Amino acid sequence: MRKWVLAVIGMVIAITAFPQIQEPVTFSQQLKKISETEAEIIFTGKIDKGWHVYSTDLGDGGPIEAVLEVEHITGAELDGKLLPQGNEISDYDKLFEMQVRWFENEAQFVQRLKLTGGPWRVEGYLTYGACNDQNCLPPTDVNFSFSGTAQVPAVTMAATSTAEQTPVAVESPAETPQPIVEEVVNDLTTGIGGIGSALWAPVVNELQAMGEPMGTTNRSWLYIFFAGFLGGLLALFTPCVWPIIPMTVSFFLKRSKDKRKGIRDAITYGLAIIVIYVALGLAVTLLFGASALNALSTNAIFNIFFFLLLVVFAVSFFGAFEITLPSSWTTAVDSKAEKTTGLVSIFLMAFTLALVSFSCTGPIIGFLLVEVSTMGSILAPTIGMLGFAIALALPFTLFALFPTWLKQMPKSGGWMNVIKVTLGFIELAFALKFLSVADLAYGWHILDRETFLALWIVIFGLLGIYLLGKIKFPHDDDDTRVSVPRFFLALCSLAFAVYMVPGLWGAPLKAVSAFAPPMYTQDFNLYKNEVRAQFDDYDLGMEYARRVGKPVMLDFTGYGCVNCRKMELAVWTDTQVADLMNNDYVLITLYVDNKTKLPEPIVVQENGQERKLRTLGDKWSYLQRVKFGANAQPFYVLIDNAGKPLNKSYAYDENVDKYVEFLETGLTNYKYNK
Repeated sequence: MRKWVLAVIGMVIAITAFPQIQEPVTFSQQLKKISETEAEIIFTGKIDKGWHVYSTDLGDGGPIEAVLEVEHITGAELDGKLLPQGNEISDYDKLFEMQVRWFENEAQFVQRLKLTGGPWRVEGYLTYGACNDQNCLPPTDVNFSFSGTAQVPAVTMAATSTAEQTPVAVESPAETPQPIVEEVVNDLTTGIGGIGSALWAPVVNELQAMGEPMGTTNRSWLYIFFAGFLGGLLALFTPCVWPIIPMTVSFFLKRSKDKRKGIRDAITYGLAIIVIYVALGLAVTLLFGASALNALSTNAIFNIFFFLLLVVFAVSFFGAFEITLPSSWTTAVDSKAEKTTGLVSIFLMAFTLALVSFSCTGPIIGFLLVEVSTMGSILAPTIGMLGFAIALALPFTLFALFPTWLKQMPKSGGWMNVIKVTLGFIELAFALKFLSVADLAYGWHILDRETFLALWIVIFGLLGIYLLGKIKFPHDDDDTRVSVPRFFLALCSLAFAVYMVPGLWGAPLKAVSAFAPPMYTQDFNLYKNEVRAQFDDYDLGMEYARRVGKPVMLDFTGYGCVNCRKMELAVWTDTQVADLMNNDYVLITLYVDNKTKLPEPIVVQENGQERKLRTLGDKWSYLQRVKFGANAQPFYVLIDNAGKPLNKSYAYDENVDKYVEFLETGLTNYKYNK
């Protein structure tokens, strides 16, 4: 009996977990001959209760209107526009802020034809949009094909005979003269493509049939955890934390005659540290929410705020001032810890550590939270803080388990301030990354690639000089001796600065590709082996691809996308990859965080909810979601010039051989299906 119950529950879950295909409208078509030279194509749609089908000629910014597309016509010509007939409803729509017309229960559209005489044929499709109060269907096509023979009028027999020798037909790509980009740009005035056209039709099922994974996993979570762990390790070696470790461990071991209880208290203390910092990560998540965290990555105000915040943190680490919390907070928590016992006392002691060490850990935590928050994952701050807390709590637990290790700890000294100052240089360098993201997203052009690299060269050059003891900050010791580890760190920093110098003339610099602005912002570039997109508009690029008869590679990217820059400079610069992309594909790069305003906001229906697309980035992000069922970048997909996929998509993977195989497979499939 239990098995049957579980089976029924499983069926219910399966039914409710996956969206069902809805077909609320059924269209039929027929040809009605009016005379020997006239005919009508009549489309009749039966509409389910609660649904409606929009009429024709609704204007820009409105819902999906009914449109007739003719793919092939000979021996006939269209007579006027597609006309709606029947009980058409017209009313002002507050959503679209315009007068809108639609049909309920039944819709009918008529297209008149003129028959020029002799054999005739017409093929094409009717595209319509249907909605109810909760959601809308994607643009739907109704295919049609009619043919026949019309009587040739005697008075036009000779003319018709001549016309038959040169029949009129829709041009195929092979018959189209080799176009140029300017011609396609000029054709924008004729209304090429756009949201709702066949080129925007979803192809998720086709991608899955090619081996596309059903779900996506956030590969960056492991990176976020280790970034937090590294931040915690660095925090350990600061003057605010390192001296506290032996004192705290000794306190726990000495306050109880039972050594086992002392070890247990020290472990509990470490767990309390983890709880406190993970709670901080959760607080950031709850404060901003998932949508806000996604918006942080390209929002100008937030990125400029982060830039200024990291500059302040860097100046603090240089020794200009200390960022401290009010001393009354520390005093109050410390007194509470003395008055209480047990787990509460240990937790309050851990909280006191967090407050006392804030002047050193605050900038590291702030930098970590800023960096992971802009990755767009709602769990990123929590995962980052978990890594940070584990690293920070680890020595308290280990030294409690192995007390003899305390004697081997390096003594506090000036080396800890060197770590602080070094972190200051690094935070100053990363601050420029956030300023660059805002600069790119809004097109200010104040921090182009060579300017960014020049600043980084200076920053890491000065860091190397500092580590050699040639520059002093307020809290540095007067001892001018340079230890061996410090010397090698200086060597690495200076070498890194020299490595970036050729980038001023266009060298790809793969090591900094994740942070530097894209190559196209470089004003002076001697490097020739690079790939540049031919189009940054989907519909425009697809029309060009149709005319030249080439497949398309769509590159969904972002100005703030770290892995996108890595792919462009680590993979696209390969000779074989560059040759395939430049010669065999039409590359269309779509920035999902482009803040350029659309002429008018576009209202769309997605997952049963209304959305307004206000920027170009909104539009391309919507295209990626609705057509390909993905929302992460980088996202590369190969399609033919009709919008159908040629291979499963490709995400972040710097394996050049795999990328070449990805491109060649798409090219083979295109030639096979052509």
